[in-house]
Amino acid sequence: MLTDKIMYKALLEKDSSYEGLFIVAVKTTGIFCRPTCPARKPKKENVEFYKTPREAITHGYRPCKVCTPLEVPAKAPVYINTLIKEINADPSVKIKDYDLRKRGLEPNGIRRWFKKNHNMTFQSFQRMMRLNSAFNKLQSGENTTNTAFDSGYESLSGFNDSFKNVIGDTPSKTAGKNVINIKRIETPIGPMYAAATAKGICMFDFTDRRMLETEFKELRNYLKAVILPGESRFFPLLEKEMNEYFEGKRQTFTVPLDAPGTEFQKSVWEVLRKIPYGNTVSYKQQSINLGKPEAVRAVANANGHNRISIIIPCHRVIGENGMLTGYGGGLWRKKWLLDMEKENLKK
Repeated sequence: MLTDKIMYKALLEKDSSYEGLFIVAVKTTGIFCRPTCPARKPKKENVEFYKTPREAITHGYRPCKVCTPLEVPAKAPVYINTLIKEINADPSVKIKDYDLRKRGLEPNGIRRWFKKNHNMTFQSFQRMMRLNSAFNKLQSGENTTNTAFDSGYESLSGFNDSFKNVIGDTPSKTAGKNVINIKRIETPIGPMYAAATAKGICMFDFTDRRMLETEFKELRNYLKAVILPGESRFFPLLEKEMNEYFEGKRQTFTVPLDAPGTEFQKSVWEVLRKIPYGNTVSYKQQSINLGKPEAVRAVANANGHNRISIIIPCHRVIGENGMLTGYGGGLWRKKWLLDMEKENLKK
């Protein structure tokens, strides 16, 4: 549990393993910082802690110019990338706490990093990757016994139990099910989850969105799929185009999408994609563009069910009075995106 004492100690020690877990706001200066900010440390009585930059902003604090807490945090350390590459290369590998210590790594630090960046422990990450690999082998025709032992399981019963707990069915009943691969991607306004089917990107949304669990449930039901960590052939293009977007070098996207929904929702999302970069429309105007001027509330509701942020730009829809309203990623992000786009149009 993160207490003020633990967070203040992490701030004094500039402990990078706490990056993303909290924001420190300094009462005497009115700014907020990362835990690793190199600036002079304030007295304990002069700080307060928040979970996200959004909370600090809503309490009247502005971002520090030294540690730039709204920009992309430092990339994963080399040792983390090494572990992930090793697991991707051979999902059956089992790296235990003992193995981490032999490599000079502290298991608690590794656990915190994976919990923060993947919302699961390192051991859970390994287990999910093994099951992802096993699921794909079964779908390609491998038999259950060979798949179980090739995936690093020591018994068939252990494999069956683990498989059913995550997938929801025994290996023999997985025919017809699909896998949605999910990956965490950093952006200048916070981490996002990217999810993809065999057809394209089906979700791209902020990891702190309140509706996230609902979105996952809808995807599983619509696509009759399980969601597992893993790579997708669409992720490299998505990351490339998003980097170009945030650098002000891209206004439209070509990465394929697979956005399940009702026919009405799909028609609303298609209209959203036609709003030009750097421009805004009201919900009323969006309804008119759809050809259903009286369906303002239904259109707004469909916007709220958009799971593919930025690419399907619901951030470009505002209230009829010009006020920023209704954005799942938070109004501060909506303002940030609109300001960035308008600023880039001036260049």
